[in-house]
Order: sequence, then structure tokens, then C-alpha cells
Amino acid sequence: MRRNCLISLLIFVLAPVCWGQPPRSYPVLGRIVREDPRLDALLPADARIEVLAMGFEWSEGPVWDRKGGFLLFSDIPRNSIYKWTHERGIELFLKPSGYTGAAEYGREPGSNGLVIDAQGRLILMEHGDRRVARMDPDGGKVTLADRYLGKRLNSPNDGTLKSNGDLYFTDPAYGLPKQWNDPRRELDFCGVYRWSNGSLTLLTAELSRPNGIGFSPDEKILYVANSDAKRAIWMAYPVKDDGTLGAGRVFADVTAMVSRELPGLPDGLKVDAHGNLWATGPGGVHIYAPGGKRLGRIDTGEATANVAWGDDGSTLYITADMYLCRVKTKTRGAGW
Repeated sequence: MRRNCLISLLIFVLAPVCWGQPPRSYPVLGRIVREDPRLDALLPADARIEVLAMGFEWSEGPVWDRKGGFLLFSDIPRNSIYKWTHERGIELFLKPSGYTGAAEYGREPGSNGLVIDAQGRLILMEHGDRRVARMDPDGGKVTLADRYLGKRLNSPNDGTLKSNGDLYFTDPAYGLPKQWNDPRRELDFCGVYRWSNGSLTLLTAELSRPNGIGFSPDEKILYVANSDAKRAIWMAYPVKDDGTLGAGRVFADVTAMVSRELPGLPDGLKVDAHGNLWATGPGGVHIYAPGGKRLGRIDTGEATANVAWGDDGSTLYITADMYLCRVKTKTRGAGW
């Protein structure tokens, strides 16, 4: 499949320029796996995984810009952010996106998770520059966080905003050229942090590979994925009144599912308006009821990185290896 990546990328990236319009219908892949009748209230019977574009090295971090009406997502190895619209399809939005140095910097130098704040500003988790940055309306970037207690962060991975503007983010070592064994690494743990009014607080360092992160609709629970094949779990942490976290509990454990037949690990996640968790993991996007019962999976057949709500809040956009996909749902994202 990867042999055709370059050809596919040329077709999908240049199509809006050469042909003017994306296709009226899109190819599909994968399948919907239904494990509980309650999934029928979330996904229609004819739900399909539509492929909007392909040929990327590793697509990640999708976010929907409500004001502009478009999707942004990262291609980490290509150090780029792409933009997708209904009218024009794929366009390059930003390069470089996460590494601005001159020397070669590993396999994953670009931005990863993307967030848009209440003022419409793009917040980027940048692997190569090892920071959380914000792009202001004039196009310039400012650093929000790049050090904890004077030591450089590993490689910020994914983030989520609380309604008060506080940013919660994860910091594993995936973006370092030699990852956990990289000599440039300054912290001996992988943290979950809160950035608030210029101050950075370590919330927990108990996870080996913290990754995707998101709040329940009432913001009383913070979900964090752990993308470790030996402990492939999602944690649920109670959020205290001061914004810090209480003792977490394992919300779901899919370690037994990790296999070549079910590619992927717990990665990006989002929550819908009813509190259901839509979380990428082995075998695609796992859909959990608030109580922890898995209702089913959106099985892309690929290692699936992340998801985002878009359009009117009912479309789930999915980044899965070389693909950008979407699924029309019967629910809406939290906050829509």
C-alpha cells in the first residue's frame, strides 16, 4: 500500500488545482463493528468510512475550524499541516509545522495534535521544536510552553482546552529522534500538564506513554490514552475544583487486542455530547459508553491516529495512517 503513496499524494493534493472540485462521491474502506445495540443511536445503519484523501506519511491531529469551515491536520513526517475543505479538497496550510531547525531531525519532526482556542487561534503540539506553540492572527507563532522546571519538554503530543481556556496536554517522547533513549532528553518521565495563564503544572507522571486527551462534557473527568503495547489503556481522572487531577482509574484496557491483525494503539480521542468516548486504538476507533462499555468500533483496517468532530458537529473526521477519512454520525461532539 505504501508503494503508491507518492502517486496518491500527487493525485489528491493537486486535484483541487488541476480539476477544481473534489469528487462527488468518495471511496470507502473498512467496516463498522457493532457490539451493543446502543451503537445504533450513534451511527446510522448505512454508516460508511469515506476516504477524503490519501498518500500521507502519517496523518494526525485533526481539528475543525468552525469560523472558517475547514479541517486542519498534521502530517508529522512531512513537517506539514494540510487543510481540507468541501469545495477544494486538500491544500498545504503550513510548512514547517513543528520543526524549524536546519539539521535533519528524526522521523517525526512536525506538529502533532492541533487545537483551536475560543479566539480562533491555532495551538500546535510541536515535536521537533519540543514545545506548545500558538499561531496568532498575523501568522506569527509564540511559545506557550517548552520547559518544565527549567528542563526541555520531550515532544508535546496532543492537547485539549478546558472551557476556562486552560490547556491540558501530554508529553511522551515519540517526537525525539531516538525517542525514549535520545541523549537530548532532559526529563526522565512523560507527563500530563496543564498550561494556565503562562504557568505550567505537572498533573501526573504515572503513564509510560500518555497520548490522546479530552474532557467529559461536564469537564469533571479527563480521559488520557496510554499508547503502550504492554499497557494499552485509557485512564479517567477526576478533575478537582482547582484544575488539578485526583487519583485516576483505568477506564478501559485493550492490551489483549494489540496485534498485527488489529493495528494501532490507544492514541487520539474525542468525547460526544452524551459523554461517549470515541478513542483510536487497536482496530480503529473504539466507541465507549460513559460507564466504560464498548459499543463497537469504526474499523479502518489501518493504524488509526486521531479523530475530530466537524461540520455541524456530527461528522467524525479520522486520520488513519496514510488516509484522511470521515464518518457521518447521529450524535454531536461535546460543546457543539
